[in-house]
Amino acid sequence: MEAKKLKRNALFNPSGDTEIRLRKMIGGNTTNLNDFNNMRYKWVSDWYRQAMNNFWIPEEINLTQDTKDYPHLDQAERTAYDKILSFLVFLDSLQSNNLPTISEYITANEVNLCLHIQAFQECVHSQSYSYMLDSICSPEKRNEILYQWKTDGHLLKRNTFIGNCYNEFQESQDGFTLMKTLIANYILEGIYFYSGFMFFYNLSRNGKMSGSAQEIRYINRDENTHLWLFRNIILELKKEKPDLFTPDKVKIYEYMMREGVKQEIEWGQYVIGDNIQGLNRKMIEDYIQYLGNLRWSSLGFGPLYEENHKEPESMHWVSQYSNANMVKTDFFEAKSTAYAKSTALEDDL
Repeated sequence: MEAKKLKRNALFNPSGDTEIRLRKMIGGNTTNLNDFNNMRYKWVSDWYRQAMNNFWIPEEINLTQDTKDYPHLDQAERTAYDKILSFLVFLDSLQSNNLPTISEYITANEVNLCLHIQAFQECVHSQSYSYMLDSICSPEKRNEILYQWKTDGHLLKRNTFIGNCYNEFQESQDGFTLMKTLIANYILEGIYFYSGFMFFYNLSRNGKMSGSAQEIRYINRDENTHLWLFRNIILELKKEKPDLFTPDKVKIYEYMMREGVKQEIEWGQYVIGDNIQGLNRKMIEDYIQYLGNLRWSSLGFGPLYEENHKEPESMHWVSQYSNANMVKTDFFEAKSTAYAKSTALEDDL
């Protein structure tokens, strides 16, 4: 039996439902009106305010010291820096293009507001990575790093796993395929970034590339809100669409989560391994399995693995270094400069 296709949202829909009780996450009849006073999903208000309060621009962070540090990284650190940055650039680029596709089938207008903000933030992240690369290397080296995902087999394998999930929804817009895409987003935001994040924080605690670590802290803070968003969308669908959470379907989602964890561990052990001071293969495996347990449990299921139910003691420092309150920037100076530039623009239209 062929799966029933979801109906794409009409851009202009005067016959859409205006009553909150009729609003649904998918399969509803939305007017697309952004009404901040009447929300079916009350958690959106907190999410929206948090996301707006998180606004930042990459140039707030001074990378002068990173420019001096990068040539003096040892070979293993520099190789890991380049490959991890290539991976992160690809992920955020993929996200910024995928999110509008998802929003076309989400029929809760307040949730679509969140998805649009997330897409904007993913673009800021991409700009941040470009700013980091422009600061530390030549244009030729920058382009080489950007496209390593096409030539490095490990990178290509990782990107293919998530990319195929997204492509599948492009071709088959039914509820189950959308759910797999949402799970893939949840894996990307909650698992796939973290070997990279821990690497940058580890460099910083070793006194290297502190500006890059500060950029990553801001990005990490945004990704936490994105993770919160997708978790809540999935939990709402568990209540509204139990047919998408039958035991056989949940097994597929669990397989996806386990595969995401497996790939993240393999990636971290490949790109970091035992060659970076302060990290090793065991620490990577334990921490990523801990994240897998945490993410799967947050969806209302049990842990994936028998071990690592709590944050490994060897990795407590990650939480400390990911705290955005540690970020020291020329924030107010950057803001005043930005405002000065904006007022200097001439309206020549």
